[in-house]
Amino acid sequence: MSHRSRHPDSASLAADVLDRRSFIARVGAAAGLAGFGLAPSAVPAAMGKGPDELSINADGTYEVVPLTKESIAVAVMQTRVRPVDPKNPEPGRRENLEHMLDLIDNVQNYGPAKDLLQFHEFPLTGFRFEWDRADVLRAAIELPGPESETLAKKAKQHGCYIVFGSYVRDDRDWPNHILSITTMLGPDGSIVAKHWKARNIMGVFTAGRQPIELMTSTIFNCLDRYTEMYGADEVIPVTRTPWGNFCTSSVQREPELFRAMTLKGGEIFLRTATGGFTPTDIQACAMYNGVYATICNNSISPGNRGIWEDAGGGGSAVYDPRGEVMAKATSGAEQEVDATIPIGAYRARHRLPELCWPMYAPVFAKYVNNYPPSQFTRQLPPTLQDAAKFLRDPKNRNWK
Repeated sequence: MSHRSRHPDSASLAADVLDRRSFIARVGAAAGLAGFGLAPSAVPAAMGKGPDELSINADGTYEVVPLTKESIAVAVMQTRVRPVDPKNPEPGRRENLEHMLDLIDNVQNYGPAKDLLQFHEFPLTGFRFEWDRADVLRAAIELPGPESETLAKKAKQHGCYIVFGSYVRDDRDWPNHILSITTMLGPDGSIVAKHWKARNIMGVFTAGRQPIELMTSTIFNCLDRYTEMYGADEVIPVTRTPWGNFCTSSVQREPELFRAMTLKGGEIFLRTATGGFTPTDIQACAMYNGVYATICNNSISPGNRGIWEDAGGGGSAVYDPRGEVMAKATSGAEQEVDATIPIGAYRARHRLPELCWPMYAPVFAKYVNNYPPSQFTRQLPPTLQDAAKFLRDPKNRNWK
């Protein structure tokens, strides 16, 4: 269904496709989601093969699922980040999970109920720069797994979406890869979406005087195999739900990514950070694209060896389509940042950005980026230092 279509028939509803096809898209799935307004073919499936044709229209409209709510209450959960012991990660993950569950109940049981709770990148595992690949893989969760299943039950209990990031391992499809995935759990307790991190910043990190690079497998550095497995439409994912079109991202300062998401119909951008971000980047994302944008950062986090308690904490916020602050954290402490998004009224007036693309296309067509895509389908560096040696090798770069 395209945005602004008023009287969809059964055929057009059957054509509604969510960008995530999930485990529950099989036998009996449609009945479980009927109460949330999804047509049977619109059941999302977590990282199954999606379409290769891009879900973008040529007439200024965009694909949607009919809304079942005129407004949604969002709580951005600015919480601590606490790394687990990678040699024995289970106790730390369990403690972090229990903390999340307590805060979810606190938010939902005291004050108005929330429709969507958003956590930051690493509420379950935390992270440390000295972890090598083996450490991260031990700390990582599986999807589905005990943590996601417990959180899914909580989402179903409260009838809300829960969004959280984590290191994830996938021994079947991506053995030895470190995945940074933002998971969206639905009000029915299903996994609605699993969004990979789109890309890593490259060429900027150092530890002391030694260059390092992130080891995460992203859409960009696994682009060839990712596209083959999940379809071209999943490269820029938009998750279409009866409560709005959601995009998630832990990428900073990447305006082209967010413009592409907008052109595909993104309405509410759920962005995360760990250890700092630039507020102007989030504000500009909302203003330039005419969308709602949140930022969920970690809070002040005591008890982390080798890191200042207030390093990069705080600043979580919600911005409206004009780039104005709807709600903002009052300090770096743990807290919820609440805002109500009038999604029905917004969708009725929202229009896609009008680009003078014939002017810009020749420039983008000639541009060659420094780091080619799909590097991590060729080699998986075991440490941050090895990743820097591999990615910064002149043979693996385009620029001088």
